Amino acid sequence: MAGVEPSRRSDPDADALPTTPPETEAVWRGILMGSDSRFRDGFGLMSRLPGSPRCRLCSAPFKGAGSVVARRMGRTPWAKNPHYCSACFVLLENQRGGAEIECSLMFADVRGSTTLAENMRPAEFRRVLNRFYETAARVLFEHEAILDKFVGDEVFAIFVPALTGDLHAARAVAAAQALLQATGHGDPDGAWLPIGIGVHTGVAFVGAVGEAPSITLTALGDTVNVAARLASAAGAGEVLVSMDAARAARVENESGDRRDLELKGRTVRVPVLVLGAASGATSSA
Repeated sequence: MAGVEPSRRSDPDADALPTTPPETEAVWRGILMGSDSRFRDGFGLMSRLPGSPRCRLCSAPFKGAGSVVARRMGRTPWAKNPHYCSACFVLLENQRGGAEIECSLMFADVRGSTTLAENMRPAEFRRVLNRFYETAARVLFEHEAILDKFVGDEVFAIFVPALTGDLHAARAVAAAQALLQATGHGDPDGAWLPIGIGVHTGVAFVGAVGEAPSITLTALGDTVNVAARLASAAGAGEVLVSMDAARAARVENESGDRRDLELKGRTVRVPVLVLGAASGATSSA
């Protein structure tokens, strides 16, 4: 998929995607592709500062040793939306819109969450989910992801060239396997939380949507739908990597099961590579 030129004609859901004025699209393309040095250098600096939690866009730490530097640069939690720093939220608010770019997407779902909740007190189930959120955020930021959102028992992350260069697919695969490892998959005692993960690479609309104070950075389009459906189809301890993502990450020859999946809402079956926590498919990352 590397080198594919984004085009509305290539996306079957293109008519449903938001329209963005050309000048705003140019700004977003520069931010997301890393061609705007101001944002690229800023993201690079923030990602190297230690601390947690972090801004979901630029990775600026809100607590910890690195937060001292981040605060001096004006990157404190925005009062209207504490998931973003003040600088990034102003960007999202002033530049609503986005651009179609090639990127990689990762969804991770808790398997059997209804049964888990049935056998736990509500407060205990909440503690387990909070541990999952904290673990996922740490792993994703370590792999240079943009953390889109947590929805119930699911996490959604976007890997864009501005943060990863040409390695966005490899970073997504590595993050998926690291998240399996961090949740105990492959451990002799078993996982402390069963999760399944889907990874897909393709062209998506990435940008700021919504109205203040609920503006958020997200990805939209058929590529997102495929990644989400792969996560839904993954069993506990599995990473389902579309062959588009596997080729882009250069892991298509890794040992692992191959499947052709019939995903809901799609007329064409999707070939995938099945990886686990101990697959070692991170060499290209």
